[in-house]
Amino acid sequence: MPASSSSGMGVKVITLDSVKEPETTPDLERLSIGSTKSTQSSTSGSKSRPTSMSGTTLASSISEESKPASVPRGSLTLFDTQGNPSALVNAEELTAFRTALTSCMLLKRRHKVHDLTVFGAGKQAYWHIRLALLLRGPEIHHVNVINRSFDRAREMLMKLYNPFPDDPDYENPLGHKYGNKTKTSILTTGHTEYTRLLKEYVRSANVIFCTTPSTQPLFPPNYLLNPEGRKKGRYIALIGSYKPHMIEIHPDIIKSAVAPHHEHRHFHKHQKEGGAIIVDSIEACLQEAGELIQANVQPHQVVEIGELLLLKREAEKAAAEAAKKGDTDNKGEGIQVSDDSGLKEWLCKGNVIAKIVGLGLMDVVVGNEVVRIARERGIGTHIADF
Repeated sequence: MPASSSSGMGVKVITLDSVKEPETTPDLERLSIGSTKSTQSSTSGSKSRPTSMSGTTLASSISEESKPASVPRGSLTLFDTQGNPSALVNAEELTAFRTALTSCMLLKRRHKVHDLTVFGAGKQAYWHIRLALLLRGPEIHHVNVINRSFDRAREMLMKLYNPFPDDPDYENPLGHKYGNKTKTSILTTGHTEYTRLLKEYVRSANVIFCTTPSTQPLFPPNYLLNPEGRKKGRYIALIGSYKPHMIEIHPDIIKSAVAPHHEHRHFHKHQKEGGAIIVDSIEACLQEAGELIQANVQPHQVVEIGELLLLKREAEKAAAEAAKKGDTDNKGEGIQVSDDSGLKEWLCKGNVIAKIVGLGLMDVVVGNEVVRIARERGIGTHIADF
């Protein structure tokens, strides 16, 4: 995946290993939603450390840890503008981080983010939750993690709130000290009330992050498409699918999002639809994203996130020019087109679906910035005259 930017060039090589899920039997004694405070223990090397997660509700069904269905492994090689190699970066963590950065760009604009529902517990899920809490932490009341393995989800949350257990000086900006009182819960597929809780978590969510390589919809479409489900505007980010047969949400939800929505009164309250899916790359998403392919989405029914950013910059430029002329009517707030506030209302309050597959340019830009910070802090291995 070669790419270039003004700061240099880069080539990322990754492999995706399919991992078969182990056969496990639900432990019925653990199928419960417990108290609002839980203390768990994890093992790092030969040492065991207790970690307390206040305000955490745990619902478990799988006692053995299941491995992720696909794990991207590889490296990113960065070059300067002259073509000289400048850095070699492990691509696994970087890929998850830069993907979360992209989807969380839209999260910043959302009007309400009180309830997050996250499908998956891998690196993508970790970085999406972490960035969401860093950006909107005090406003997020609940984070509901839905995953097949309870242990894997628990370990992700423990890492989230204690990423450097061996560093006594590290202060986590996600803790209560910084006003973050978010409650977290874990729901696994074998829970005795899984169907009821799944519906509750999807319906109550302001934000849904889907980070699994699923080949079946993660929840029934009527959760969002019936009158009750349509009352709330949601931001849904689809991250996990990267092949035509993979699908995280039902095609009917995609079809509803791209269907023309004429202005008329509904008997039931409906949130605003944009008539399009937001993507990072039209070409890549229409070739790789199973949800879009199976819903037969056409190029005119998607809009690239870069286009929205350009519209925002144009609005800010117009506002600055108007201010110089003494025209204060147009504040240039949000993403607007002319005097039409419909786009801003949709992005901030309506139903927005984003499909992110990842771009090589993202790897180069984010990779170079990570390397710059690492050099400033003396992190990593430096090879002189390489």
